[in-house]
This record gives sequence, C-alpha cells and structure tokens, in this order.
Amino acid sequence: MLRQAAAALGTALLGSCRDLAPIVVVIALFQGMILRQPLPEFFSIAMGLGLVILGLALFVVGLDIGLFPLGEALAEEFARKGSLTWLLVFSFMLGSGTTVAEPALIAITREGALAVSEAGLIPRTQASIAGYALGVRLTVAVSVGVAIVIGVLRILRGWPLPYFILGGYGLVMLMTLFAPKEIIGLAYDLGGVTTSTVTVPLVTALGVGLARTIRGRDPLTDGFGLIALASLTPMIFVMVYGLVMH
Repeated sequence: MLRQAAAALGTALLGSCRDLAPIVVVIALFQGMILRQPLPEFFSIAMGLGLVILGLALFVVGLDIGLFPLGEALAEEFARKGSLTWLLVFSFMLGSGTTVAEPALIAITREGALAVSEAGLIPRTQASIAGYALGVRLTVAVSVGVAIVIGVLRILRGWPLPYFILGGYGLVMLMTLFAPKEIIGLAYDLGGVTTSTVTVPLVTALGVGLARTIRGRDPLTDGFGLIALASLTPMIFVMVYGLVMH
C-alpha cells in the first residue's frame, strides 16, 4: 500500500511539474524579455512554487485514493438500499456541507461583504460584515444542496440535462433584471467559485457512482452534470438574497 502511494505521489509530482511548466515559462519570458528585470525575492518565489507543486501532487493523490472512492461507495450503498428519501437527504447535506468548507467561497464572501459595506448598503462594523458574509455563504450552501438534489433526481428519472441548464440560465437572466445591481457581479462570481477543490470531487463521484449502480444509466451521459447545476443555482439564490436584504 505504501509503495503504491509513493508511486502515485511520484507520478502526481511529475504531472504537477508538467502542468505548471507553461505558467513558469510565460512569467519568465515576460519578466526577462518585456520587463527586463530579475524576479524579486527569487528564492522565496522558488520555494513557494515548490510548495505549490507538492500541494497539487498531494491533493491529486488524495482525490484518487480517498475522496473519489468514498463518494462512489456512498452513492452505490444508498442506491442499493433503495431509500429515495435518505438518498436525497444525503445529497443535500453533501452539497451543502462541502460548499460551506470551500476556501474560495469563504474568501470571496468576505471580500463581497467588505465591498457591500463600503457601498453603504450595510453598516461598516465587523459584526455586520461577518453576518452578511455568513448569510451569503449559507445561501450558496443551500443552493448547492438543492442543485445536487435536483441532479440526483435527474439521474434517477433519466431527465435530459439540457432542459435544466437552459431553463436555469433563462431564470438567471430574468433575475438579473430585478436584482440589485450591487449584488449581480457577486452572484455571478459565486457561481464559479462554489464548485472548487472540496465540492467537485465528492459531487462528481456521487453522480458517477449512482449512474454505475442504477440499471439503464450510463456513467458518461448520466453521471456528469451535477457540477453544472451546482454552478447555476448559487447565482439565482444569491440574487434572491440580494433582493431580500437590499
């Protein structure tokens, strides 16, 4: 087991170096040919780059040996037990719980709350800013939980994904006409950052695991699409939150 983990880590390290190489080359070329200046604090940057490579490699290995198998195993067990209610409850809790833990969501809701306070929409106090950020964060978490429930029902019933995507973005455009202009940009950004490092692996594994277990479903055509729904619903929910709050 340790030997397999070490081999997987070595492969992941090589993959991380390969993936980051274009970024390093672009920065080096522009720094040397356009700006014509040496990199400031070169050793600190090199150390940071090494930590990024190591962190990416560990993250990828962790997904492969931990999160993906866990998500698929849980989905398969719930499908075999045949309890739709508990499967939907689990789907909602999984979507909401992973979203609350997203580092990118925590960061952008904090920045959004600061911007809202600077615009004079809420009092410029730490309590108001923290409360507003928490409210947006919980709103996004609930929206992702709802999206995962809808996505699981879609897999179970075999409903076409394009109907949900087209209808959802139609609702997003409609909400954009009525939502406060101060919240629209934040809502659109939250749709992107919601599905990040914590949510994507488990939600993807849930969808693929369900599609593999249910007879007549194809993991490729039916197992994916949950992430698209999870990116869509936060925009709607946050704009509704903006209407209520402002």
